[in-house]
Amino acid sequence: MRQAGRRSFGGRRSFAKPRQSNWPGNGEVRVGRFYGWRVVGAAFVLAFFGWGLGFYGPPVYLQAVREARGFSLSVVSAAVTLHFLAGALVAANVPALYRRFGLPSVTKAAAVALAAGIFGWAIATAPWQLFAATLVSGAGWAAMSGVTVNAIVSPWFARARPAALGTAYNGASVAGLILSPLWVAAILLAGFPAASAIIGVTMVVVVWFLASHYFARTPAEMSLSPDGDTPGEPSVVVTSPNAKPLAGSLLWRDFGFITLAAGAALTLFAQIGLIAHLYSLMVPVLGQQWAGIVMGIGTGAGMGGRMLVGWLMPVKADRRLVACASYAVQICGTLVLIYAGGENVPLLLLGVMMFGIGIGNATSLPPLIAQVEFVKDDVSRVVALVVAIGQATYAFAPAVFGLIRDYAAQGPDNGAAVFAVAALVQALAIGTLLIGRHSTKSARAYP
Repeated sequence: MRQAGRRSFGGRRSFAKPRQSNWPGNGEVRVGRFYGWRVVGAAFVLAFFGWGLGFYGPPVYLQAVREARGFSLSVVSAAVTLHFLAGALVAANVPALYRRFGLPSVTKAAAVALAAGIFGWAIATAPWQLFAATLVSGAGWAAMSGVTVNAIVSPWFARARPAALGTAYNGASVAGLILSPLWVAAILLAGFPAASAIIGVTMVVVVWFLASHYFARTPAEMSLSPDGDTPGEPSVVVTSPNAKPLAGSLLWRDFGFITLAAGAALTLFAQIGLIAHLYSLMVPVLGQQWAGIVMGIGTGAGMGGRMLVGWLMPVKADRRLVACASYAVQICGTLVLIYAGGENVPLLLLGVMMFGIGIGNATSLPPLIAQVEFVKDDVSRVVALVVAIGQATYAFAPAVFGLIRDYAAQGPDNGAAVFAVAALVQALAIGTLLIGRHSTKSARAYP
């Protein structure tokens, strides 16, 4: 029987039956002409620019500012930390901004703020000017990061949200592979001010277009149902039937939320802390060129791990256990890195790949856990707070791991202390998620 007409991108009605994916796990993930997948593509591009300028960019800016202005390492490092802390503060309030101004307008303003803030980094001649610029860039980054990607994709997908979010978040990983070296090349060729102006303006134009043409539309306005289902067709219930509304301060007293936020923050702390020092730890063994290639391999492994979880995870899987399994693989990777002893190249490669597999899941799995454990109206707030807490935590990770590394440098360490601490923090993250799973099982039962 021919299905009811459905609006496609050009406004015409398409009567073709949506094609279905043969991927296992997510049931019928329809990827034919469903407009939601175009929204995913737009969110992928947003993540590319958001992470490319707001996350992977600051380490490059740090070196550029030091070389151009002669600021001390401590001053510029403090500016990077302030950038992420400002972002954490804004990220917690992004859902409220959406309710007041709308997602498209907030996203456009965020792109302008991020571009302007980075240009401020480039032209700052005094430390106070640099710190002022980081407040602006941090605010812009906050509204172009994980909170925004989740808010863009979620209305379009319920059953297939893991695959959709995993695809969109991979824009961040691609940014690490492309924009990081592009920043370095552009600054060398044109200087930091010109490079920041060119890349910043390009981002604003692209994001402005995406916000106007893709982020401003909702499934209801286009007479579409989530996942591309036929209107009125029964859908799989993903949210736990025992989830309760948690308005106001009730959320902060909910053990499920506390353990989710703490677990996500711990794993991000371990990941960012280790990644910040991994390149310099590998250079003595592999050289600069090969160390950079290996870092790229780790990023690619993160993309693959995120896609595998997104597309293969069953709809009714216990997502906390999936997250724990991902973190456990990373722990194994750090143990392999320790066993490599800073000398065994094959083991170094294996350890980086194993650790890299879970990098992407650290950002994409917490929103998916929230989708199951909290009522629909609370999910956006939960995700925003989890992202904000995680960002405020990992802002200090490079400095803490640097202190650990300095202390361990008194002996023949070869990075073992850094790897061991990362493994320990990841183990704490697993324990936190498991405690929350068992303690809230009656209130957070999986369907």
